[in-house]
Amino acid sequence: MLAYIGRRLLLVVPTLLGIMIINFVIVQAAPGGPVEQMLAQVKGTAVDATARISGDGGDAVASSQESAQGNSQGPSSEYRGSRGLEPELIRDIEKLYGFDKPPFERFLKMMGDYVRFDFGDSFFRDQSVVSLVLEKMPVSISLGLWTTILVYLISIPLGIKKAVRDGSSFDVWTSAVVIIGYAIPGFLFAILLVVLFAGGSFLDWFPLRGLVSENFDSLSWWQKITDYLWHMTLPVIAMVVGGFASLTMLTKNSFLDEINKQYVLTAKAKGLAENQVLYGHVFRNAMLIVVAGFPSAFVGILFTGSLLIEVIFSLDGLGLLSFEAAINRDYPVMFGTLFFFTLLGLLMNIIGDIMYMLIDPRIDFERQAN
Repeated sequence: MLAYIGRRLLLVVPTLLGIMIINFVIVQAAPGGPVEQMLAQVKGTAVDATARISGDGGDAVASSQESAQGNSQGPSSEYRGSRGLEPELIRDIEKLYGFDKPPFERFLKMMGDYVRFDFGDSFFRDQSVVSLVLEKMPVSISLGLWTTILVYLISIPLGIKKAVRDGSSFDVWTSAVVIIGYAIPGFLFAILLVVLFAGGSFLDWFPLRGLVSENFDSLSWWQKITDYLWHMTLPVIAMVVGGFASLTMLTKNSFLDEINKQYVLTAKAKGLAENQVLYGHVFRNAMLIVVAGFPSAFVGILFTGSLLIEVIFSLDGLGLLSFEAAINRDYPVMFGTLFFFTLLGLLMNIIGDIMYMLIDPRIDFERQAN
């Protein structure tokens, strides 16, 4: 096992590097980078933009902006929106964002900083990337944790019962519910919940904004718990509906596959009760893939499944942060979060494999690799 884990850990490095290179190339090729964003602000709101640059240490940019207020058009530039601005101003903005260096050198510097877990500061927020992530993390963890727990609590018993009663009317109508849950995107169901229960067109039972109320600090501890759960109800329901379908069918198929095996028939022939056979013999083998997949499932729900839910319910979490960073071309936030969460995802996959081996010692990935 140790040799296999060691090889997997070594593979993390080239995999992470490849993902970062691909994303870096794609982002560099996309128009509308941070320099162009700032040039647009300089031309549109010169006073505010100049003050912003000067506040970040670009005093020379401010003086260049003053000289750019005339009618001089200056030489052509590779940036859109640079017409009419002094070349010195453009060079100062490039230096401010590190674009005075070639892409290869910028990438090497970025990866060198990331290896030391130095993710830098946001281009457009007066905060470090780490502080931004820590600030948004409670919202995403709340959504991801509650969603994962409820999905497993619903899907596993439902999947087992569907397997035991395969072909019955219960299996048929629950399959219809599962298909509907799988077919309807979570964000559409979230909009429906808002319309029905959050003051849309019918009832006004639940809040529409934030993780807690504005007077949260003045509440007693039990009122804080109630207030928190009150705000989390609709977003979590919307995410659970979109996530329980696949796990339910995976659980059902896993149990069906085990129920039809010879050892189950032998156990039944010995006179064991159905529950003894189901939970004493079948459960461990059938739940292997479900339980071992928990780490990667949690990471997927936590970091990729909540963007639109956060937008709809005005929850300021990691999904919304990533979306805003992509729109604003906030490269430190984009690449810093990509590096950290990709690394986390790769490590979670390794933890998932270790859980496979711990749950069922018969599984030997090292022997299979050979």
